[in-house]
Amino acid sequence: MLRRFPGSKHQRALAALWAACSAVACLGAAPAQAAWPEQPVRIVVPFTPGGATDAVARMLASKLAPKLGQSVIVENRPGASTVIGAEAAARAQPNGYTLMLSGSTTYSVLPALKPGLPFDPIKSYEHVAIVALAPVVLLAKNDLPVKTAADAARLARERSGSGGLMYGTFGPGSAPHLTGEMFAMAAGARMTPVPYKGSAQLVTAMIGGEVDLGVDTVSSAAAQARAGKVRALAVTGNQRMAQLPDVPTFNEAGLPNVSFVGWYGLVAPAGTPADVMAKLGAAVEQVMADPEVRKTVSDLALEPVFMPGPQFSSQIASEVAEFRAIGERAGISME
Repeated sequence: MLRRFPGSKHQRALAALWAACSAVACLGAAPAQAAWPEQPVRIVVPFTPGGATDAVARMLASKLAPKLGQSVIVENRPGASTVIGAEAAARAQPNGYTLMLSGSTTYSVLPALKPGLPFDPIKSYEHVAIVALAPVVLLAKNDLPVKTAADAARLARERSGSGGLMYGTFGPGSAPHLTGEMFAMAAGARMTPVPYKGSAQLVTAMIGGEVDLGVDTVSSAAAQARAGKVRALAVTGNQRMAQLPDVPTFNEAGLPNVSFVGWYGLVAPAGTPADVMAKLGAAVEQVMADPEVRKTVSDLALEPVFMPGPQFSSQIASEVAEFRAIGERAGISME
């Protein structure tokens, strides 16, 4: 019987063959990781084409493509208040080829107010960066006897007993609704929200005297305010907006707790490799530092920023807690 002892010629040959095979396997694996991306990357947008979210995503796609050396394609997946697109992105393969660009509605408003979502804003994604801020503006109908946001707060307190001032929103849980509730809380007043389907309908209602106040995005309302159809009283955020340079911030108006600022953030599915995330984050940071990009974003009445992954995650956590508290106080339900 042939006995094989440790260190025999036969075992040494097998060991050498195994080592050679392992080395070849390792050499084959390394370029695959280093080469990302090797195919087009898609950015899921859970909105229809043409809005601000879509515009930001397409700007990012066009600027990221040359930096990544691959096409970057925007795929619109609207429906169910962004849930359809958000779920699709969360369930995608975590290989760096599917991303999502969406707003705070997806990442903090829905998780705070709508139970049973098929995704978790923290656990379902790797957070690349927040790339733009979207302030909102408090509007007043032209014949309302107020000149400032502080005046509107005093009037709201005075009329609280009769149901309060009526203010237009885009429906329960929307950015205007949450901002309106923040304003009511800051004023110590009771107010009545009235839902409308969009900015045009809201402004028409204000002109017709259906509601006293309205809350809208700066990007949608600035032209109407400049045309004198409604009056802009204050904007959220830390600085005045170029589209409404004479309109103070809520901080300047003495109402710092009215702080809702929408934003747009880029994510990848949870489990996307760290090296891919690092490369993607560096590319996005470079894009957002580009003066041409910053002007493009500013022209949309948005504020260009680069808020990296850890801050992005913290922003979600703090907003979910804040909006949940507001929802409980105001009885906001999105079931």
